[in-house]
Amino acid sequence: MAYVAGSSAGRDGTRPGPRGEDVPPAERTSLSARARNAVRQRIVDRRYPQGARLVEREVAEELRMSRVPVREALRALVGEGLLELLPHSGVRVRRLERADVEHLYEVWEPLAVQASRLAARRVARAAPGELPGTVALRSSLDRAEQAARADEGAREVAAHTAFHEDIVALSGNPMLVRTMEQLSGQLQLLFGMREEPEHMRAQHAVMFRYIAAGDEESAAASTLLHVRDSRTVALRSLFDDA
Repeated sequence: MAYVAGSSAGRDGTRPGPRGEDVPPAERTSLSARARNAVRQRIVDRRYPQGARLVEREVAEELRMSRVPVREALRALVGEGLLELLPHSGVRVRRLERADVEHLYEVWEPLAVQASRLAARRVARAAPGELPGTVALRSSLDRAEQAARADEGAREVAAHTAFHEDIVALSGNPMLVRTMEQLSGQLQLLFGMREEPEHMRAQHAVMFRYIAAGDEESAAASTLLHVRDSRTVALRSLFDDA
């Protein structure tokens, strides 16, 4: 089934979703966030494959929502880089080309390295005892290992993504958090499209060890190695690089 986002606004004669169009702004924002997360997940797990056109009405029916929050969600996902506008109207799932992957890693590498450095610094300056952020990191690692043993690829991708997001949260830098949110969807998509070799899972454990020890430079160095290995694996998996 093809999906194409409509461009109409307000009451356009279509049947409203189960919640209706006339909802308070705060509730509509919540619905829009739910729609955004649902569509993003469908893109990441490839229920909406690359190049698929999204029809606003059909997506709204699938999510059992009105068209207004779905329309807002699709616009937001264009901003995230997961969808792209079509020349005349509507949107489609963006195809990741080699240049897109290269550009993503060029941006992600310094941010990921700095996030690990700041997270380790925060741990080093904290009072004795384990910070909640390091507990979250350990939990993400455990979930990834469990998923890998069970050969549950989608769950493993979610855990690896959470691990990197937990490092950013532990950094304590709200600007870095907001910046990384813009890359999150594309990174999830990329992680889901490539293989995750065992040695890269082991690199996460090394990164965690240095962050939990408060060792800034070792945390940064291990993250740099991991991101560069991730880039090599992604290019090999997606574009048959030797």
